[in-house]
Amino acid sequence: MPDLQINQAPALPESSCPIVAIGAGGIVNDAHQPAYRKVGFETIGIFDLDQGKARATAEAFGIARVFASLEEAVASAPPDAVFDVAVPAKAILDILPALPDGAAVLIQKPLGDDWEQAKQIHALSHQKNLIAAVNFQMRYAPYVLAARDLIERGAIGELHDLEIRIKVNTPWHLWPFFETLPRVEILYHSVHYLDLIRSFFGEPQSIYAKTVKHPQMEKLASTRTNIIMDYGDTLRANITANHGHAYGLEHQESYVAWEGTEGAIKATIGLLLNYPKGEPDSFEYCLLAEGQDPVWESVPVEGSWFPDAFIGSMSSLMRYVEGSSDTLSTAVDDALKTMALVEAAHRSSDAGGVPVLI
Repeated sequence: MPDLQINQAPALPESSCPIVAIGAGGIVNDAHQPAYRKVGFETIGIFDLDQGKARATAEAFGIARVFASLEEAVASAPPDAVFDVAVPAKAILDILPALPDGAAVLIQKPLGDDWEQAKQIHALSHQKNLIAAVNFQMRYAPYVLAARDLIERGAIGELHDLEIRIKVNTPWHLWPFFETLPRVEILYHSVHYLDLIRSFFGEPQSIYAKTVKHPQMEKLASTRTNIIMDYGDTLRANITANHGHAYGLEHQESYVAWEGTEGAIKATIGLLLNYPKGEPDSFEYCLLAEGQDPVWESVPVEGSWFPDAFIGSMSSLMRYVEGSSDTLSTAVDDALKTMALVEAAHRSSDAGGVPVLI
């Protein structure tokens, strides 16, 4: 069915809110600001503890004002502003108390460095009546939106299998702060996949996981992970992440695959291949037809995870604020459930497997 129309774009707000950016790090320059510029969302001011970084980001993206302090940023924000908080996870609890009660805020993932911080951030958000969402933006990657469109229309029948496989060479040295953290791969990378699977299958009954170091990356707590999410006897959900495949591009893998009773979908996550240069994304689907051999169709991908998915996460919050949507899919209540999976995965990894009897 090569003429099948598939939606890859998120719904945009009827009118956008002014954005006040808190943080001017790499993710802001590589994804947040490029995404907002692409659809005309205006960032009216930015603050970072490193004023040089804030000024550089402001100049690069035409942001009119650089705030000298968090207090100045908050005081200068109009009532309808959205605070775009992209700071290290441990700093979130320092930022939220300064925001106005009832403010709209998009918090860059993860929701804290551990389960205790996640619960504190969740509680504080409710205490201050914040309209708070967490930037689990992979849900809005163009190929994920395309897959969801096909699945919700029943094109592949009953979804029963979701597999995410990552075998790449990630240059961890680009983020030296990871060397100081007790948790790395699951918390900062596979958390996206845990959240993505939850968005399709809901809450698992349990989780099995093992996350390990790489012998040539001893300073990092973990860089390779296997996760099985238990949804009973019919659904299968697996995550395999190996960030140490340093043997060229030929056998690198980076994909999400969905299988249903009447068809299947495979999306290549090009961003992670040959990182940071990246490779093109791809999107393929196969719909079974009685009496015919299976045929895979390719659909051009419009945009990518970075920066386009960040349009969707911000749009979702703005649409909820304006009332054009009654659902905030990545609200802190939902994000806390993803963080509970992160915690459960680490507990499973620490507990180990079942001893072999012989």
